[in-house]
Amino acid sequence: MSCAGLLAFTGVAAAGPAGAVSAMAPSVEAQASAFGAQTLRGMTLEQKIGQLFVATVFGKSANEVNADNRKMYGVDTPAQVVQRYQVGGVIYFNNSEADNVEDPAQLARFSNGLQRAALSSGTHIPLIVSIDQEGGQTTRISAPATEYPSSMAVGAGRSTEDARQLAAINSRELRAMGINQDYAPVADVNSNPLNPVIGSRSFSADPALASSLVTAEVDGYQNAGRRTETVSAAAKHFPGHGDAAEDSHTGLPVINRTADEWRQIDLPPFKAAMAAGVDSIMTAHISVPSLDPSGNPATLSKPIMTGLLRDELAYDGVIVTDALRMDAIRKLFPDAEVPVLALEAGVDQMLLPPDFGAAVKGVQDAVRSGRLSEQRIDESVLRILKLKFKRGILTRPLVDERAVGKIVGTREHRDAIAQISGKTVTALRNDAGLLPLKKPGKVLVAGWNYPEFPGYPADPVTSLAKKMSGTALPTGANPTAAKVGEAVAAAKNADTVVVLTNGLRTSAGQTSLVNSLLATGKPVVAVSIQEPYDPGFADVPSWVATYDWRDVSMSSLAKVLTGKLSPLGKLPVDVPTGADPTKVLFPFGHGLRW
Repeated sequence: MSCAGLLAFTGVAAAGPAGAVSAMAPSVEAQASAFGAQTLRGMTLEQKIGQLFVATVFGKSANEVNADNRKMYGVDTPAQVVQRYQVGGVIYFNNSEADNVEDPAQLARFSNGLQRAALSSGTHIPLIVSIDQEGGQTTRISAPATEYPSSMAVGAGRSTEDARQLAAINSRELRAMGINQDYAPVADVNSNPLNPVIGSRSFSADPALASSLVTAEVDGYQNAGRRTETVSAAAKHFPGHGDAAEDSHTGLPVINRTADEWRQIDLPPFKAAMAAGVDSIMTAHISVPSLDPSGNPATLSKPIMTGLLRDELAYDGVIVTDALRMDAIRKLFPDAEVPVLALEAGVDQMLLPPDFGAAVKGVQDAVRSGRLSEQRIDESVLRILKLKFKRGILTRPLVDERAVGKIVGTREHRDAIAQISGKTVTALRNDAGLLPLKKPGKVLVAGWNYPEFPGYPADPVTSLAKKMSGTALPTGANPTAAKVGEAVAAAKNADTVVVLTNGLRTSAGQTSLVNSLLATGKPVVAVSIQEPYDPGFADVPSWVATYDWRDVSMSSLAKVLTGKLSPLGKLPVDVPTGADPTKVLFPFGHGLRW
């Protein structure tokens, strides 16, 4: 079907408002199904298979020549990748995987260029353009776009209206940049304080709180405006990554919950997302023996993807894998085999296969050999086409590049997010009565920063020091003895010391820094700026948690420390002692006021 044919087919109804879900959904669903069925009839097998893949592309414009495109795809430019493979989607990154994010205006131009390539390809079908813009540590687009506190910070704020507003602002800004799907919200319940990969990306360790905030964010992403102004949400990572003790980027985590425990703890936020009409669900590369005794990763598990998600839970939206380049998958199966196993399990979209050509050929060979039927391929392509229809991607694949600055990072948006962030800071301990700092005098801010990590130019120390008119001494993620000594020397000339921590459990250098600053006898305030579990590893009389280190959170922190704001946040998790993870130091709901 040509681009003109798509627009004629969808008509005015496809671009209508999404607010009245119950009134519009049946009509839109019927139109989407009819469009998908008609489009499928005109597609070749190769075009159908292309729709199943979400690719990363290298470069920062559609026609930029980049050697990595040649290495992975056999072509030179992102536009050529789209046209050669006729992929269903692309994803943006701002890290070593594919540094193709520069700023909002560049992304709008890039997205338009990729969409034009798709529209001029054999299928003429626009792309799903995706990104991981969760907020907090998982932020792909930084300022001048609006930046957001982490999900766990939102959990500390406890407000479903704030969660909805945050997602609505994020959605509007992403769509203005040509991005029509956000791999958010995280629906994992972070029940394991030692979880190395989820942590503050989760709203809470409490299933009920996580469920209410997941529902609110799905609504904000998908329903706060016309469908051509919103983005598809993706609840992740099914069946629940919150109890993992291993990082699925490097190995296969095994979740040893019983099936009943899984239903009580991990399932509720995903059920809530489905009830809210979430467009897609992302899988987890985890093994859950109680749900599938084979030990296979959930992504490749038919009992989990089809038996649970499709059949029992009756989910008929798009299921997308987590990145297939992660070691939890790659260490177990060949690159050409993984997408075939995923399709057999019940998945629709394959995200970031490490060997793209092998992945596509693997699916083609499986169909031609009869291992996979073309009908099975059609089922997944139909879901993908319906998502594109319902989200208004077909009627408005291009964005107004001149309007980006009027929508993205506006004062109104930044002020709204600052208001939300201001309710999230949590005071955990104030035994010395030091807080708020009425007369802090000369302030030294020292502690965690990580500017050398690709995509994470984090210097919250300098950010906070500026806001408190203090002196900044960033000491890194694991400070050396010399750097600790430098901080101790600086503390001697300060009246008040604020030390920022991130991951004391695994950083002997940070622990030494905190203890050495305490030993100076100066008033010390410790702030856990990512996961709130650091107080279990250092006995500091004054502890605060922010759940995030970005500038918006440091602004909120400065106001709380100086008494301009009361710390309104409540712990969305239990904080255990470091010596005994089963012993609670600060319970769920704890939070001091001043």
